[in-house]
Amino acid sequence: MALDSTETKAEAGGIAGERLRSLIERIERLEEEKKSLANDIKDIYAEAKSAGFDVKVLRKVISLRRMEAQERAEMDEILTLYMHALGMT
Repeated sequence: MALDSTETKAEAGGIAGERLRSLIERIERLEEEKKSLANDIKDIYAEAKSAGFDVKVLRKVISLRRMEAQERAEMDEILTLYMHALGMT
């Protein structure tokens, strides 16, 4: 059974061209949204900085809020241990 040129292009090497194109276009749209969101976040940090907040500390607080309480407590204990070992306490 011979494939015509349309079928050959649409399923080159067994890959459905339209499905592949759809996936790629969805990824591209999401990448654009991600870039836009990153810019929005950057603007909010700039706003926080202009209001007198320490951006580095804000980033740390956000990082800590993502953690479970148990994980935060464990990290704090290890940090305290390391600081003590270095004579920083």
